[in-house]
Amino acid sequence: MANLASTFAGIKSPNPFWLASAPPTDKEYNVRRAFEAGWGGVVWKTLGEEGPPVVNVNGPRYGAIWGADRRLLGLNNIELITDRPLEVNLREIKAVKRDYPDRAMIVSLMVPCEEEAWKAILPHVEETGADGIELNFGCPHGMAERGMGSAVGQVPEYIEMVTRWCKQYSRMPVIVKLTPNITDIRRPAEAAKRGGADAVSLINTINSIVSVDLDNFAPQPTIDGKGTHGGYCGPAVKPIAMNMVAEIARNPETADLPISGIGGITTWRDAAEFIVLGCGNVQVCTAAMTYGFKIVEEMKSGLSQWMDEKGHESIDAVAGRAVPNVTDWQYLNLNKISKAVIDQDACISCGRCFAACEDTSHQAIEMSDDRVFTVKDDECVACNLCVVVCPVENCITMKELAPGDLDERTGEKVAAEYGNWTAHPNNPSATAAE
Repeated sequence: MANLASTFAGIKSPNPFWLASAPPTDKEYNVRRAFEAGWGGVVWKTLGEEGPPVVNVNGPRYGAIWGADRRLLGLNNIELITDRPLEVNLREIKAVKRDYPDRAMIVSLMVPCEEEAWKAILPHVEETGADGIELNFGCPHGMAERGMGSAVGQVPEYIEMVTRWCKQYSRMPVIVKLTPNITDIRRPAEAAKRGGADAVSLINTINSIVSVDLDNFAPQPTIDGKGTHGGYCGPAVKPIAMNMVAEIARNPETADLPISGIGGITTWRDAAEFIVLGCGNVQVCTAAMTYGFKIVEEMKSGLSQWMDEKGHESIDAVAGRAVPNVTDWQYLNLNKISKAVIDQDACISCGRCFAACEDTSHQAIEMSDDRVFTVKDDECVACNLCVVVCPVENCITMKELAPGDLDERTGEKVAAEYGNWTAHPNNPSATAAE
């Protein structure tokens, strides 16, 4: 049986599934339900400093993007950090940690970018018995306009400075949560490491407007006729998140920095993909808000079954396994050759492949008078657009030609050696050694 136990930045949890800092982790009631459902840890919704209360809108806080089947693909959120009193949150964190000592309890923090503000709040959090803190340098709305959140996360010097303060005034592990609203995600990760961070987590939400009310001419969600940019999350952001995770994992400057993966994780497969790209654990939000806390049962059982079937005994055994295979375009082998193949038994003659290829690609699919579709090998460049648009899974597949097979495009045999990149005009600087 695969061991799902996780040790991340020195923080232990029975499995790698944590709830991300968000509405589901805003109070004791929710977090207790989460732990009873089987979550390995939570990041408590972001706490702010003592002082003027945070006031959230009393109206719609979410916008959405749906698929054709009404499946939620993306969520836009304009909610701020917790609007509950600091002392109430701290009391509840302490009580939950006392009753669930084996679960990871991380506290997300956001206070003004001033040393005294961070110095003041850290002892209060430490007194709760929490396992660590997560510095919210990613919130793109509301708090950023006040000089916090992504306003800090977009400036590497600020990240390094605040991280140093937290390491100086606290004994707890420090996780730095990074904003995706930046040109190069490697720079803030490097800054966090220079500041002494124990780990990074990413991605936070993406700045967005998801829709506009065409009757009121206002962004949605709309509050009294006005709308604002919010934070985008959910399955739609997963590809962006995985790329940023991989960039940090394969950067020599940050390759040894533990990563907590966030962004559209809905199934065990999503989690596994983040883990093999270098994450020590994953954080989930939108999936829990869509399906409820018990979705973690499917995540745990699916991940465990996959690991058992593949012979992987622990999370550490698979973490980062895909990182060496992430490279830059210039190092791809341009001598590899594939062709599309249509399974006539599975084909439903819808014609999508033909329309897509004929109108927008390479005119490599032929349609007969009785709507039988076949691939013209001499025109096929293996772009796989036909595979993407086909509504029948595995009806169209890509067949890789082996050395010695006939390449219909040139009438020549495929080269016996694929590694001779110097011969390719698109790679004049590449060598086989690269």
